[in-house]
Amino acid sequence: MNRSRAREVSAVKKPVNSDQQGKVAGLAVVVMAAGLGKRMRSKQAKVLHRVAGQEMVLYSVRLGLRLAGDRVAVVVGHQADLVRQAIVRATSGKSDGSPVAIVEQQEQLGTGHAVLQSRPVFAVGKRGAPSRYLILNGDTPLLQEKTVRELLRVHEAERATVTILTAMLEDASGYGRVVRAHSVERGVSRIVEDRDANTEERAIHEINVGTYVVDGEFLFNALEKLDPSNAQGEYYLTEIVHLAAEQGRRVAAVTLDNPDEGLGVNTRRQLAEAERVVRQQIRDRWLDAGVTMIDPASTWIDATVTIGKDTVLYPNVTLEGTTVIGEDCVLRSSTRLTNCTLGNGVEILDHCVFADSQIEDSAHLGPFVHLRPGVVVRKRAKVGNFVEMKKTDLGEGSKANHLSYLGDTTIGKGVNIGAGTITCNYDGVRKYQTVIGDGVFLGSDTQLIAPVTVGAGAIIAAGTTVTEDVPADALVIGRVPQVNRAGWATRRRALQASVNRETTSTRLTPYASRLTKKQPLVSKAKPVKNRSRS
Repeated sequence: MNRSRAREVSAVKKPVNSDQQGKVAGLAVVVMAAGLGKRMRSKQAKVLHRVAGQEMVLYSVRLGLRLAGDRVAVVVGHQADLVRQAIVRATSGKSDGSPVAIVEQQEQLGTGHAVLQSRPVFAVGKRGAPSRYLILNGDTPLLQEKTVRELLRVHEAERATVTILTAMLEDASGYGRVVRAHSVERGVSRIVEDRDANTEERAIHEINVGTYVVDGEFLFNALEKLDPSNAQGEYYLTEIVHLAAEQGRRVAAVTLDNPDEGLGVNTRRQLAEAERVVRQQIRDRWLDAGVTMIDPASTWIDATVTIGKDTVLYPNVTLEGTTVIGEDCVLRSSTRLTNCTLGNGVEILDHCVFADSQIEDSAHLGPFVHLRPGVVVRKRAKVGNFVEMKKTDLGEGSKANHLSYLGDTTIGKGVNIGAGTITCNYDGVRKYQTVIGDGVFLGSDTQLIAPVTVGAGAIIAAGTTVTEDVPADALVIGRVPQVNRAGWATRRRALQASVNRETTSTRLTPYASRLTKKQPLVSKAKPVKNRSRS
């Protein structure tokens, strides 16, 4: 179906808890994700464009997994490898592969042909053939699970062969029209695409959303009978409605309260609107779950983020990827976390950026902290302003409060990292490890030239450059010895006063000019010209 957004998204629907109702027995799901999406004007396949941090196709895939378990097939076509990678990456477990079967539509011959490609996936096995199929599009991130469950309920209650999702639009141009049978009991008689519709059919306001429930014994037999005698020369999935009605089978319909919920994203404007709606749904869900947001409108939370109750999010907090926030945490303004895990009671002050890091209970970080991938901050540890860490394990109760870079470092418990401490972990070719034992005290402006190990309880004096391993409980001082020159400051002040007096004149002595870094004014005598007398 040629779908375009016709109206603004209206009321925001609160997402339901996906696990409350469980799997649907005998159900298989087919997700159509083969299209190019020309109206997106993009080099990227339409279904790979992201909404709230995840590719559009994943909304339908995850919905299918919640409803049908591992009986989900995705039909890919344009940029098939990239779409496959996105699905596998998002759905694979730690010890096993993806539960989603991916089949490729080699030729783009229409939606009916696309669904037919999934037939081998659902061949009769130990569990038998599915009793019904749910067909979803890969570009409908606003479609709600409770709507699909209602579609399944109506299909069973009315003993229908095909049940479709419809919507009422004031301007239905561009959409497939739902033609009702004269007999109410028979429901829908056919769906006619916009470019194939006559004048009377174009006056219909009920449109096909593109979500179907179809009996298992009917679906693939009907698909084999499709005829591409239409304006596009394609095998339309919508034709199965007409085939069912011709055979006297029941075709039921469920009409959306919010017509935009099930419509596909086809343009950048529709993508932006879907982003707005989905993010508001996410915020509503976490507000209802006991999370405080000081300014919800400026709080950005991806669809794959998890947040514990009594956590407080200040304005302009961004939570991305698979970030997990524990309970009783406080995240101050302008903080961004990507794929991070926070324990309970963690406080993060303003302007922090963390990626792929783990922070344990009651840790305190910020402001202006940068955690790069591979960082672990242990319980009750503190990381202060302008500290950058990379692949570093900061031990329980340890502190790095100011102006430090710690890379490729393992730090024990109760360690003090003085201001300006740097681990010099890179020689231009390789990275090297630094190990700091429990209870070590590093004075300010310490440099640790890796690879190096500092034993437990050692004290490193401020300004020291550590180039060799340090024994436990040792004191290390590695700086230029201090020299005291008695009376030097008094003499300097007197000299400066003299210089200041000289600078008030138009000329400086050579010595004074050196002190003030000014060039002296040198009077040059005019050359005497030799003149001859006549």
